[in-house]
Amino acid sequence: MRLGLALGYWGRGPSPAHLELAREAEELGYDSVWTAEAWGSDAFTALTWIAAHTSRIRLGTAVAQMAARTPTATAMHALTLDHLSGGRMMLGLGLSGPQVVEGWYGRPFPRSPLTATREYVDVVRQVLRREGPVTLDGRYHPHPYTGADGTGLGKPLRAITHPLRADLPVLLGAEGPKNIAQTLRIADGWLPLYWSPARWAEVYALPDALPDAREGTSRCDFTVAPMVRAQVCEDVAAGLLPVKAMLGFYIGGMGHAAHNFHADLMGRMGYEAEARRIQELFAAGRREEAVLAVPDAFADEIALVGPRERIAERLAEWRKGPVTDLLVMAPDPATLRTLAELNA
Repeated sequence: MRLGLALGYWGRGPSPAHLELAREAEELGYDSVWTAEAWGSDAFTALTWIAAHTSRIRLGTAVAQMAARTPTATAMHALTLDHLSGGRMMLGLGLSGPQVVEGWYGRPFPRSPLTATREYVDVVRQVLRREGPVTLDGRYHPHPYTGADGTGLGKPLRAITHPLRADLPVLLGAEGPKNIAQTLRIADGWLPLYWSPARWAEVYALPDALPDAREGTSRCDFTVAPMVRAQVCEDVAAGLLPVKAMLGFYIGGMGHAAHNFHADLMGRMGYEAEARRIQELFAAGRREEAVLAVPDAFADEIALVGPRERIAERLAEWRKGPVTDLLVMAPDPATLRTLAELNA
């Protein structure tokens, strides 16, 4: 099981610790470093900055939001950074939800998310393969554009720049059963959310071993890379507070009460009533109460928090499943170092 560093997205401003953590992770032998985006900092600029100050560690987006860019624009970002970094780029994509897509990007959330995702990945792969001009008779991402409000002058085009790697890895963030099943078919990897090392098969409706789902591709080539908040500390309850704060925000604030993929996933993990209560409190402006309403058991199940010995014992459980890459969200170099030592 490889280790990666997940830096997420910025809060009020850039974190001066991110570059330090990325360099430390590279020195410790971490395989990858990942950035994200919500409705503030973007994923690619921060990742490019890290690329310029590192030399070996692989670079990933977990995730870049599909609504933020056309698939050709996303492919341009990926192939550019892949060249500049010497072939270290991995493209993680996510559809996000109606609140962000319509509220931030000002675009309609697709009525058929699976179709929209499939078309997006198809176009990205066409750009990267560069076997010919990009063409797609699609519902959401037609190339050339053929809508009634167009000029009809669109021409199929092929990327001017030759991509460094035609097989640049494309990973997808997926939570629902149908989305996960499609991810196994069309992507090079999966970025799960809220991974439980003890209950991953039942929560995600997966078999004990992931099947060979893609023609001509062996399962050993497929990446399964969940994120985990980690902190070496003596006080487990205190260490879980940042995990609960993150969950409170995602469950309560990342989506509509009737359409929240994160809350739905928490419900499938056996905490449906608690998820709805968190949503109610967050919507009422009682955010501190929403955070405290996150069950300690749930936060602990998906995290690696506590003394070194406790983390060592729990880390062994993560290795037993199909996880190939553990993307660590850690606040300090000491925690990164401890995980590197325990995973050696």
